[in-house]
Amino acid sequence: MDATIEIPVWLAVLAGLFALVAVLDKLLLPSVRWYFRKRFNRAVERLNTKLQLQIQPFKLTRRKVLIDRLIHDPVIMAAIAKEAEESGTPPEVLAEKAQRYAREIVPHFSAFAYFGFAARAARWLSQSLYRVRIGLLDEAGMAKVDPNSTVVFVMNHRSNMDYVLVTYLASERSALSYAVGEWARVWPLQGFIRSMGAYFIRRRSRNPLYRCVLARYVQMATEGGVTQAVFPEGGLSRSGHLGEAKLGLLSYIIKGFDATGARDVVFVPVGLNYDRVLEDRVLLAARGAEGKPKFKSGPGAVLRFIRHQIWLRITGKYHRFGYACVSFGAPVSLKGYLATHEGALEEQIAALGNDLMADIGKVVPVLPVSLIASIMLEAGSLSKIGVKGAAHRRIKDYAERGVYSHIPREDEDYAVDVGLRMLEMRRILVEEDGIYAVNDENRELLEYYANAIAHLG
Repeated sequence: MDATIEIPVWLAVLAGLFALVAVLDKLLLPSVRWYFRKRFNRAVERLNTKLQLQIQPFKLTRRKVLIDRLIHDPVIMAAIAKEAEESGTPPEVLAEKAQRYAREIVPHFSAFAYFGFAARAARWLSQSLYRVRIGLLDEAGMAKVDPNSTVVFVMNHRSNMDYVLVTYLASERSALSYAVGEWARVWPLQGFIRSMGAYFIRRRSRNPLYRCVLARYVQMATEGGVTQAVFPEGGLSRSGHLGEAKLGLLSYIIKGFDATGARDVVFVPVGLNYDRVLEDRVLLAARGAEGKPKFKSGPGAVLRFIRHQIWLRITGKYHRFGYACVSFGAPVSLKGYLATHEGALEEQIAALGNDLMADIGKVVPVLPVSLIASIMLEAGSLSKIGVKGAAHRRIKDYAERGVYSHIPREDEDYAVDVGLRMLEMRRILVEEDGIYAVNDENRELLEYYANAIAHLG
């Protein structure tokens, strides 16, 4: 009993470290976490006083708690039981699969990452690439929105810059939650996107259990008052045209909506347009025979583009890519819409999707490049005087119909000069002896920019 036991020094040190960690975990770390959590909550409270649409408690809930709530939701449990009965798969296996889906979908919002870094980075990048402008803005309509409502911004999808641009412009109003495709599930982008409150979705998945988990998360976030941004078109427009509504996320929101509850859902139509879409050539090249994406670009092309822009800055030849403009339309109350539109639920969902796309189309701003592209596509060739005459007539027609046209410096002649210069710089138009004509090699690009406002007539 009195024998001496010898152990290596490294083992004694290791045991001491484990003991120290255990003591810290039980005594000190809870107090430290409580202290920082208290300071974080106070910071969020101060932030909420500055935001028009406050950050809701649901968005601040710990990710692990949200995942547990999601996988133990009665709807998910019923879906697991149904699939187990139909397929013969053990419920435990399906429950593990549902948990994997939940971990994939549920974000981990960080107010510091969003407002401390992402919003500032979005502002810097947007202003570095474009002259950013706000077109229409229904301030009176937004002021009437019940602060308890869940606000969902619905917008057309022109570019991956949409995420950046709208994050920047909306950062003084709220923190937006986006649905992001699988393209962004790469390290380290995945963690950063989750910290901004975005959630990942498999757009092409038809797995019923996955769809059920995704639908319940969207419904829980909507019930929790999370401000969201949705692209009803589903993906980027590859032709430039405003697309039809894909009803996936919208149907989840509407099917989980309680019209008799205290919280309304308010949709805000948002229209975006650019004088130059960064991915325009890639998007045009991606149009397959069956409409499937066939992207030929990759990280190498992105790095070459960045390297070229840096070189232009170093040599003093850098120019921004024209104007980027965002317009916000009149808010649409879901309670009010359902009360005035009768029919089966699926019919109401389809009608709302079509109406929201029409509302988005109405507020898509007319920019110099799209304006000149539409004129030249129709005319084929014109003198500068002819282009200016056609532009003045179209701008007047748009104004009479309530369509917003961004006129730089409030000078229509200057707007025409901007559009012509940008299209000529990219060899989309060619000028000879004062006559501008379409370069047939780049006719698709001209059509792409004209299509951005083709729905406006």
